[in-house]
Amino acid sequence: MFLLAAASLAVWVYLVFAHGRFWSSGPQLPAASPVQHPDVDIIVPARDECETIGRVIASLLAQDYAGRLRVILVDDNSTDGTAAAAAAAAAAQPSPPEWCIVTGAAKPPGWSGKLWAVSQGVAAGRAPLILLTDADIVHDPRHLSSLVAHLTAARIDLVSEMVRLHCTSLAERALVPAFVYFFQMLYPFAKVNEPRSAVAAAAGGTVLLRRAALERAGGIEAIKGALIDDVSLARVIKPEGPIFLGHSGLATSIRPYPHFRDLWHMIARTAFTQLRYSALLLCLTVAGLSLVWLVPLAALGLGNGAARLCGGLSLALAAASFVPTLRRYRRSLWWVLALPAIAGFYMAATIGSAVDHWRGRGARWKDRAYGADA
Repeated sequence: MFLLAAASLAVWVYLVFAHGRFWSSGPQLPAASPVQHPDVDIIVPARDECETIGRVIASLLAQDYAGRLRVILVDDNSTDGTAAAAAAAAAAQPSPPEWCIVTGAAKPPGWSGKLWAVSQGVAAGRAPLILLTDADIVHDPRHLSSLVAHLTAARIDLVSEMVRLHCTSLAERALVPAFVYFFQMLYPFAKVNEPRSAVAAAAGGTVLLRRAALERAGGIEAIKGALIDDVSLARVIKPEGPIFLGHSGLATSIRPYPHFRDLWHMIARTAFTQLRYSALLLCLTVAGLSLVWLVPLAALGLGNGAARLCGGLSLALAAASFVPTLRRYRRSLWWVLALPAIAGFYMAATIGSAVDHWRGRGARWKDRAYGADA
């Protein structure tokens, strides 16, 4: 027991003190005005998003941006009136900028649905900057200007932000801050933002990039089959030039996850994809998660002497590292006590993702199936 507890403590010491300050829950871009105002195409892929698309389009058409912008909604074969809801929202704006609806063509083999929609939006535009945003993200009027200000001042090729996620139901309060925390642990933002580091990631809710950098990377077609499209995009862009990933104070997701099962499906949809559908990587991941989360609990409860001390120190480091994320989401710090159980939920959902794949069900989103059998 002592050796396992000591190994767990060693991992936590590394994570907290040498893993890119992942726990700091930063940086966050401030509201800013750019010196330059290049043209921007804002591309919104949408499939059956009638409930949210009106607020999204209204927020994009209300951007306070001195340059020319064009909003391109790609209606990906929606059946719920998404295009009509978007048009109604645009018509309600007093003097909206240029915008259009692209009716999505049938998805070719080998493409993920979202990326096929994005590629059609990219082809419909011509601006030197492209903002990719999801159909559930509402933007503060200052958001586009702030993104452009950072992209142009820092001379980087891609700026992405982890938008503020919906966090009101019990399930969301329990699991959403941890989702952000685990994402930061997997892709430390400081390492993403370091040009010499190989770590690359983006958050799909907000991605502003240069069209020239996308073309040098091979366009959207270079990642056409990716289910984790944001990270895949960052990986092909970073070799072309610096990228930035931070937190957003000016954009919010309005997609609710009212029940635990909703978040389970959200996690399971791509968890096994992240592991490249490898049973070996799944076993290693479960073993690693057990070492990090379960061993300290076992050592604290069942061990004695040095093993118990190691377990307690590991849990203390884990709890302390979770505090900044809880504060970002204005959640009670008592949630640190539930962190091992929350990690267990994510581990179970990852295993469930593998089981779904092996049973031939694969990933599903908006009535589409993905994966090897799809």
